[in-house]
Amino acid sequence: MPADVFTDEALPRLEAAAQHAKAKPDTIERLRHAEKFVEVSIPVTMDDGSLKVFTGYRCRYSTARGPAKGGIRYHPQVNPGEVRALAFWMTFKCATVGIPFGGGKGGVIVDPRQLSKQELEALSRAYVRALAELMGPEIDVPAPDVYTNATIMGWMSSEYDTIRRGLHPGFITGKPVAKGGSLGRDDATARGGFACLSQLQHKRNWNPKDITIAIQGFGNAGQHFARLADEAGYKVVAVSDSRGGIYDPDGLDVRAAIEAKETTGKLPKQGKPIDNEQLLALDVDVLVPAALENAVTKDNVDAVKARVLIELANGPLTKDADEVLAKSETLVVPDILANAGGVTVSYFEWTQNRSGDSWKLQTVYDRLNEVMAQSFNDVYDLAQAKGLPMRTACYVHALNRLADAME
Repeated sequence: MPADVFTDEALPRLEAAAQHAKAKPDTIERLRHAEKFVEVSIPVTMDDGSLKVFTGYRCRYSTARGPAKGGIRYHPQVNPGEVRALAFWMTFKCATVGIPFGGGKGGVIVDPRQLSKQELEALSRAYVRALAELMGPEIDVPAPDVYTNATIMGWMSSEYDTIRRGLHPGFITGKPVAKGGSLGRDDATARGGFACLSQLQHKRNWNPKDITIAIQGFGNAGQHFARLADEAGYKVVAVSDSRGGIYDPDGLDVRAAIEAKETTGKLPKQGKPIDNEQLLALDVDVLVPAALENAVTKDNVDAVKARVLIELANGPLTKDADEVLAKSETLVVPDILANAGGVTVSYFEWTQNRSGDSWKLQTVYDRLNEVMAQSFNDVYDLAQAKGLPMRTACYVHALNRLADAME
């Protein structure tokens, strides 16, 4: 993401939605600014005895609808603009699906692959110590993000408990199940996106076996989406990772592709090899960008032939590319709806932690599907009624809910 992503990519979404929402000018002005943005220095004693100081951030964008909610990412390119933009998007994502959270985000400028396990734990605990007074189950609830996982969430939860001298499982989500994590979190993002596909199937009277799907990004979300689509009878014809992809117009063996990726870290030799740009340009019914941001830009958007895009990744379309597709017949199911399954199950985890309950897996699936189906239909119907792209309709829908809370 560019350093000015907040100004260039996030705020224009607010301005576009404001023209169609009931929010008052004062509400719009408040939503142009984060409630709180903090930068901290994080000293860590490395394995060789030397001291290294890392820079960390936490943005609490809005608590109008509930505690701020947002992940913590470890990446060399973490920067203030990115963190602020991601917190903004989380604010609108939570409002889109109607869960009682606001938006937040955090990050540390670090390449975690260069750290030992001990150094990674020390960094994670030090991050919590630096920001513990600003985070907690009733004000700001972190979660995993890029290069952070359940183990790191467990360390952070443990450190928070030590600082607060008690047990506070609702402080953080995405924890190991044995430490209060929720069942169903591993495939929640994909399952939420698939729920959107299922609702679209009903709207358009699709026969799944006639619908072709290409998935860019074969990590956790991409793999689970491919599996769910394959099990439902859809024809997954292409998948790719950072090294490239595979394509078979008759449909891939999805199970074999997932097994190969999990055991070898590589895609199998199926169909014919393609690169990521070729995958984006395939003539398919549904394209699922599930990798990194800015996959589709003004430079390659004209090559996109898919009739529907389902954004499992955060920000896979730049603003310029989005404007091009909005003028075409392409339906884009935007990230703040399509990938909201993850934060929804995070809300379920927080709810279970706060109540001392533990839900069965099927209960999580049923409640997630209910939330996603209702949210998709609300946004789809609003888009049709007002003649708006689904992305703008998402922001209008979320902004109306934020206005209700703020006004």
